[in-house]
Formats: sequence, structure tokens, C-alpha cells
Amino acid sequence: MKGRTIALDHVNGFEAAALLVDGRLNDLLIDSEHPRPGAIYRAIADRPVKGQGGMFLRTPDGSAFLRQIKGLAPGQPILVQVTGYAEPGKALPVTSKLLFKSRYAIITPSAPGLNISRAIKDEAIRDSLLEIAHAEMVDSDMGLILRSSCEGADAAEIAEDIRAMLDLAAAVLADATGEGAEKLTEGDGPHVLAWRDWTAPAEVVTAEGCFAEHGVLDHIEALRDPQAPLPGGASYFIEPTRALVAVDVNTGGDASLAAGLKANLATARDLPRQLRLRGLGGQITLDLAPMPKKDRRQFETSLRAAFRHDSVETTLVGWTPLGHFELQRKRDRLPLSEVL
Repeated sequence: MKGRTIALDHVNGFEAAALLVDGRLNDLLIDSEHPRPGAIYRAIADRPVKGQGGMFLRTPDGSAFLRQIKGLAPGQPILVQVTGYAEPGKALPVTSKLLFKSRYAIITPSAPGLNISRAIKDEAIRDSLLEIAHAEMVDSDMGLILRSSCEGADAAEIAEDIRAMLDLAAAVLADATGEGAEKLTEGDGPHVLAWRDWTAPAEVVTAEGCFAEHGVLDHIEALRDPQAPLPGGASYFIEPTRALVAVDVNTGGDASLAAGLKANLATARDLPRQLRLRGLGGQITLDLAPMPKKDRRQFETSLRAAFRHDSVETTLVGWTPLGHFELQRKRDRLPLSEVL
């Protein structure tokens, strides 16, 4: 099956969206009972934790943690937005810098200014987008970012998107000083996220049971196996523990001098997709196949290029004294094993 396909269905009664590229599962979103990233609360400041430079907050969905103390006093209401999923037993991670994000526009109440995605290079297109932005934001002191998806989009749709996000932002900010903790927005579910973020041309399938018809359920079942195959008989294991995610690369039956480098480069190219599909984040340690130290730069270059196009924020930390490579990845998805 060639081309891009977006399948919208349900898994275990929860909304789910899958992106297939040439028949291969490229991204997967499954909803859960947990608060969604992007949800906005009017929270109540509870108690500061000065050693961690933050404040615990009360929300209708339990405790949240905000890395901010200055200007906050216990009992004070504050608007916060969920940034990711909490680890078991920990508070919900939140930020006070709200973002109202849609397919074309992002409204930034705390960061004034009009900005256009640097991915849009054509100056004529940038000028036309600036005209739209100025026309829609003329009476607002909030900020606006126009996303790369605006390139080639209809001007009326972009303008409508900006107005919708402005109206939502205004409604939320008007509730900043209400009484008690309250959830003000739910955050976007998988079907809306697919529309919002998977903007490249694709066939969209919404029929009930389309996951089975397009082989998505088979792909999900394969993800239960910690072993991910690589070309040439090599493979790597992805095994989450409580402290970190361990990735172990094996060359398989290839005993050539270049086997380690080939397996490591193949892992670098495939790792973002596997972490995305499995919903894994936090500290990630790569135990690579043996390769000369002189090849480390080539591996890093390949790894950096692979994560540059990944949707989840990931920091390449570097090498350890034992020769492992470490990453730090945002926890903006639940582990697939927990969802299933």
C-alpha cells in the first residue's frame, strides 16, 4: 500500500488514530482516562517545594506540579496547562505558559508578537500570511504563531482558525479568577490531534473497524514484542524500567568488521518511530553494538537527523564513560503497554 493513510478508529473503547506511510505504521495515538496534554485548569496553589523550585497545585484531577514559586502564594488561583503524562505516583506536570494550538495557528497569551514558521521559505507566502495575521490580531495583545501547515492552505481557513483560537483563549483567560479548582478545557483527543498535526496530504479513513482492515491492529500487536528488527538480521531491544528505557543493539549473525556500525546507524534511523509508537519517554540509555570510537560522530549525526523530524521533544545528552549514549525525551504520551 503506497502513500499516506490516516485511520481513525477506537481501541478498547478509546479514540485512536494511526498514520501509515507506504503500509508501515509511522505514528499512533490512543486516548486514555488520564488528563490529556494540552488540558487547561484553573488550579489552586497548595504548597511550595523550595528545594525543587516549584509549587504543588490542587486540580479536580489530583495534584499538579508547577516549576514556579515567584509571585505565587498558597490559596491563589492560577491558570496552568498539562504538558505531559505523570509517572506513576507523581504529580501532573503543568506550565503557566498557555498555548492554544490548532491546525494553522497557535495563540500565545504570554508571548506577544506575530511569528511565522521558519519552515515556510517563500517570501511572497510569508508576506501574505503576515497580512492575514495583522488583520485578525489587530485588536489583540496576545501573540500568534502561524504553523508550517499554512503553506498552501486557504486564506479564509487560516483566518477562521486564528479567530477560533483567539475566542477560546479569551474565554479561558476570563475564567482565571473564578472560585475553586476547575478544568477549563479537555485537551485534544487523538482524532483532533490527527487533523491538527498530520497535515501532509493523506487518505483519511473513518469507517468503524478500519484499524483491522488496514492492518493497524497487527502493527500494534507487534509492538508488544520488545525486539525491533533491523535490516540484515540485526535487531534491537527496547525495554522500559522504572528508572529509564534501556535500548540494546545486536548485530545478529553479521560478523563483519562494519556490522556494529551498520546496526547502530539502522537503530538511529528507526529509534524515533519506535519510541513514538511505544509511547516511551524520560531517560533513555542506548547500549550500542561495538564500533570504533572514530565512528561515534557519524552515529551522532545520523541520530540527530532522525530526531530532528520527530514530533516529541528529545534532547541528545551524549556519551557516558561506559560508552553508552543517553537521551532525555518528553513524556507526552502514555506507554503503549499501559494503554493496552
